[in-house]
Amino acid sequence: MNYSSIPVAQSVVSLCLSKGIDHVVISPGSRNAPLTIGFSHDPDIKAFSIVDERCAAFFALGLAQQLQRPVALCCTSGSALLNYYPAIAEAFYSDIPLVVLSADRPIERIDIGDGQTIRQREVYKNHILYSANLYSELVLEETTADQKLLQKQREATTHNQQEINKALNTAIEQQGPVHVNIPFYEPLYKITTTAQPAPIMVAPKYKKEDLSAEELLPFAKIWNESQRKIVLVGVLQPNSVEKQLLETLAGDPSVLVFTETTSNLHHPAFFTRIDNLIGSLQNQGFNQLQPDLLVTFGGMVISKKIKAFLRNYQPRQHWHIDPKKAYDTYFCLNRHFEVSANTFWKTFLPLTKIQESSYFDTWNAVKLHRDQKHETYLKEMQWCDFKAFQTILGCIPQESMLQLGNSSTVRYVQLFDIDKSLQVYCNRGTSGIDGSTSTAIGAAMGSGQPTTLISGDLSFFYDSNALWNRYIPKNFKIIVINNGGGGIFRILPGNKDTEEFTNFFETPHELSARHLAEMYNFNYYRATDSVILKEKLELFYSKNDKPSLLEISTPRMINDQVLLHYFEFIR
Repeated sequence: MNYSSIPVAQSVVSLCLSKGIDHVVISPGSRNAPLTIGFSHDPDIKAFSIVDERCAAFFALGLAQQLQRPVALCCTSGSALLNYYPAIAEAFYSDIPLVVLSADRPIERIDIGDGQTIRQREVYKNHILYSANLYSELVLEETTADQKLLQKQREATTHNQQEINKALNTAIEQQGPVHVNIPFYEPLYKITTTAQPAPIMVAPKYKKEDLSAEELLPFAKIWNESQRKIVLVGVLQPNSVEKQLLETLAGDPSVLVFTETTSNLHHPAFFTRIDNLIGSLQNQGFNQLQPDLLVTFGGMVISKKIKAFLRNYQPRQHWHIDPKKAYDTYFCLNRHFEVSANTFWKTFLPLTKIQESSYFDTWNAVKLHRDQKHETYLKEMQWCDFKAFQTILGCIPQESMLQLGNSSTVRYVQLFDIDKSLQVYCNRGTSGIDGSTSTAIGAAMGSGQPTTLISGDLSFFYDSNALWNRYIPKNFKIIVINNGGGGIFRILPGNKDTEEFTNFFETPHELSARHLAEMYNFNYYRATDSVILKEKLELFYSKNDKPSLLEISTPRMINDQVLLHYFEFIR
């Protein structure tokens, strides 16, 4: 087998494989040639080549999201690794393990005017779990007798292998992004058939979760004395909480379980459409809904309405369950239980008692009423974004994956009860519109599942280089809601009748995805009303000879009015 002749490049490849990191996304360059040679020649590595580094990073994010283990990213020196930053920030806040392997110039070449050279050390320091800065390694001839050079080489090798181990172990143990910066001397392309001695391998340490019943007794007392409890669930991987635990929570009349589309938790007694409930309340309703106790777990919460409600009508106690971190989102956090949701509820629920309470019955009756009003409104609705989402969500194949763009897309989907067999994902760590398409393609590749991405027009065009990708599965589907601009800004408060709003917020356009679909060899469909949309969706999902794109044109000016009237109507 062929190897790079540079020892540190061999160490990186060997240590990645030893820790189960066998998917690597490489962007072409010269300085990273030693790594590219090593990864691309190893038969145990699944290597992907993606030119645009920002797209490459989000593609890797989607892979890691589905594989549930670290994926490596490899780029050349200079601005290349800066293009990884949006995906690194998303990985940091979404607890997705990425390993950035950036090639660099030797330290003496920094800040002397050399080309393609920037200050790469600690470049992600605000959004990274660990940064390893390696030493340059001289490739010495076998006949070298200079003991000082040999000693320097040994010291560099030991340092580098320790740092690589630490970085990779951190990504595995803490589930998040790490950065290994690797300066290379030339020659960069030299190949050898001789493998270096196996590097030092330090195994990851897995934290054993420990939570005793005795420790939880004071909290069980608070739970048992609380008449009104809300359990609020953010982003979760599918099947991450045992069903019996969900059944127990659902069976307590003093508990309301609020879930979101991205929670991937399902039970008939759960409140799945938070905004439909919260958005229809007046002051008296808020007072009646205010919980004594709030328990949260999972990642970021989408609903602005539930955040505003819990900040203004705070519980007496707020507990968060997460092995890693707890954000004081509602400004009243009392306790962080540093364990998984399964570990907490398994230990905690046997200590609790079913509390006699009208809390669930009262709000379930409100929920059912709102659901009826929701269905009535949909029947009378004119053609708009909202109507398009109603039609789309009724046609997505069961047992498939749904990836969502940010901004208005994920918020519209939150208003519907979607099929329980769908696995739903969205980049909610930073909630950016960048990278949604690239992430979805990476996820489709990593999971092997039929995948639908629903995206807004700005998000889609922003990440259009995502389609410059040789790895898009034939059954991958993109649905673009094209309302001719940033429709979310018409929904948000603000004066919408000014030139400033039009040019700098809404940013209207007349772009079509048709030409992109043709350029990247996608099947292309277009719909302009409900009837056509149903017809096109049937064709869209029936053909899997190549990836498909469905563009749905909706009117730019009425979407905000329809949505605001919706909340007035269901109230």
